[in-house]
Amino acid sequence: MKEMVKTGIIAVIIIGLFAAFLVLVPSRQSYLAYAVGAGLTLFIIVHYLLSSRSKKKRIGALGYWIPVMSLSVLFIVLPLVFAAALYLWGALSFFAWVLIVSLTIILYFNFVTVPLVIYHKFTEDRQAVTPCYPSVSVLIPAFNEEKVLGRTIESVLEAAYPDKEIIVVDDGSTDHTYQIAQRYNNRGVKVIRRPNGGKASALNHGALFARGEIIVIVDADSQVCKGTLVELVQPFRDPEVAAVAGNIKVLNRKNWLTRCQALEYIASINIFRRALDVFGSVTVVPGALGAYRRDSLVSGGLYDRDTLVEDFDVTIKALKSGKVVQASNSAVSYTEAPQKIGDLFRQRLRWYRGNFQTLWKHHDAALNSRFGFLQKLSFPFMVISMTFLPLAGLVNIAASAAVIAEGRGLLLLPTFLFFCLLQFMLSLLAVQLDNEDWKLALYSPLFILGYKQICDFIMMKSLVDVLFRRRLKWTSAHRIGAEMPRKMLN
Repeated sequence: MKEMVKTGIIAVIIIGLFAAFLVLVPSRQSYLAYAVGAGLTLFIIVHYLLSSRSKKKRIGALGYWIPVMSLSVLFIVLPLVFAAALYLWGALSFFAWVLIVSLTIILYFNFVTVPLVIYHKFTEDRQAVTPCYPSVSVLIPAFNEEKVLGRTIESVLEAAYPDKEIIVVDDGSTDHTYQIAQRYNNRGVKVIRRPNGGKASALNHGALFARGEIIVIVDADSQVCKGTLVELVQPFRDPEVAAVAGNIKVLNRKNWLTRCQALEYIASINIFRRALDVFGSVTVVPGALGAYRRDSLVSGGLYDRDTLVEDFDVTIKALKSGKVVQASNSAVSYTEAPQKIGDLFRQRLRWYRGNFQTLWKHHDAALNSRFGFLQKLSFPFMVISMTFLPLAGLVNIAASAAVIAEGRGLLLLPTFLFFCLLQFMLSLLAVQLDNEDWKLALYSPLFILGYKQICDFIMMKSLVDVLFRRRLKWTSAHRIGAEMPRKMLN
């Protein structure tokens, strides 16, 4: 019954958008009929694909792949039909074409992963294996984390696992981080204090004391679910697997900014991680939740201090060694997201600067075929997503301004609504794949105009900073101390 209600609500939203379109732009009634039909068709296909497991078994392989390919073809054809329709009505100028082409390229890049993602979900649901329980050491690096550390330790202690050790590394904190960590000594938590040297140094120091075959990294502001550790280590049954990325979700969904980040984690980061997981070439094992085979981590020299993103760097090193890096979507960790623009700016500035540093550090991976899928797929994907797409997003703004200056501002409305529909469908697919709150998909228009441009600007600034070798320092958001509801822990 709930699924029927959700289906009805979303269908009404889609019809409502194009009903408004009909009122505002009555001369495009024929396009309206096409758009409504296409939008509802896309929704039905996505809903059909993501129905119950038993239904998937009944439809068989052919019945499964036909709608998958139909979905991909529709996403590719729709922008072309849209542009052709506007051209026939004489509505397109040069700048309008630039706008539509750049938007289409961005959407293509997102939607090209759809078949892989659905295939990944299909195979994931069919997996039924006997759990393995290698010894695990959980490292929690902490620097001035008094607001959040206690809840993080509690969540790891409550995580179900038969053989685990927990090590907190206080990296020279000046607040009460060390005292808070010491409260858990009597519950088996090891607490190590060292002079401040940065996160990479803290992790390397903690690894010296770790006894586990698998080393799990959990950020001090992240809280894991009860079954997370068990799920996270299962891919290590394969001896070729060097690392496993966890599924990171936003904990504090308090305002539009944190909800946009929650959707970004689900509909962008996790979607692409699913696609790369098909090839065993996941590029980032996040610090908020990631696991490494101890031997692989040590043989790679542990963490380097020459970039601002030690997690991206150490993952690329693992892939260059010829090992496999997988992802676990059922191993979930909830992390705090910045609630203010200034905090988001500081967090992403470090992320993006560090990402560009890492790409340059490992640029040989782009040319050497011995690196396998890293060279053929993952590295080009990272370069395109971090350079070309942000530039295309900024071109959208310039082209939109030019269209308005030409007196064709009304054209922006159907264009915006159309691409919002496509982004909404991708977001809806992502939240259903992750069993998330479908209402997050309502924030998808901000990934066409608004939130996306904020991230694109920070990305381009970071690129300039790295190219001109400006002094790059660690920047981070202020901690909030959000508590995870009990229902999320399970």
